[in-house]
Amino acid sequence: MKKIFSTFLLFVAFGSFAQSVNDYKYVILPPKFSFLKEDNQYNLNALTKSMLEKYGFTVFYSNENLPDEVGDYNCNKLYGDVQSVGGFMVTKLVITLKDCKDRVLFISDEGKSREKEYQISYNLALREASKSFDNLGYKYNGSVLSVEKTVVKTTNDGISVKKEIVPATTEKSAVVSKEFLFAQPIENGYQLVDSSPKVVMKIFNTNSKDMFMAEKGELRGVLRNENKTWVFEYYKEGKLVSETLNVKF
Repeated sequence: MKKIFSTFLLFVAFGSFAQSVNDYKYVILPPKFSFLKEDNQYNLNALTKSMLEKYGFTVFYSNENLPDEVGDYNCNKLYGDVQSVGGFMVTKLVITLKDCKDRVLFISDEGKSREKEYQISYNLALREASKSFDNLGYKYNGSVLSVEKTVVKTTNDGISVKKEIVPATTEKSAVVSKEFLFAQPIENGYQLVDSSPKVVMKIFNTNSKDMFMAEKGELRGVLRNENKTWVFEYYKEGKLVSETLNVKF
């Protein structure tokens, strides 16, 4: 079942978020992944950085001094991570890319290894997980979050004042639905029905209780909880659409 869900998740990521990932040039990695005890243990962080650079990203560690165009604004970059989802007998790793609002824009398929030695097992699993980027077809398009040049002015009292940096984002359409949808449990998630009752969309569990992968007719996207409001995000005719829904679980 995990394999089926992972494949589905990967399909949605490729179908709905490839354009979104292409909007970002930079990726920030932690110096230590949460399932490890030391910085760059088993060389995993360095290997992840090298892999992402191979696919065209510009990568920095979160603890290094960042160039102004990278560090001055949080939302002009992605945040990469590697997570361990395996058990006692098998190593399983997945690679994720999130935006500044902690929204998952890409999650790899599981990389697996049954090698007993951690150094070998983690490296093999990471390399297998990284193959998902072959299908992503990442290419930075420069169309979103191009940050204004930072301007520093010095006042008469010698205090430096930095101009606020405002990102330029792609065109985004917002839709607000007043209709109430009611969640009915199905395998791996819920179906959302209106008062008819008619099935309007289906949502599928992720590892976060505040985010679901979502299907609405031919549309594919995510349903996420944003400040206690459920928002369905998807691409339509090349435009990112955010649809606010009234969902009752």
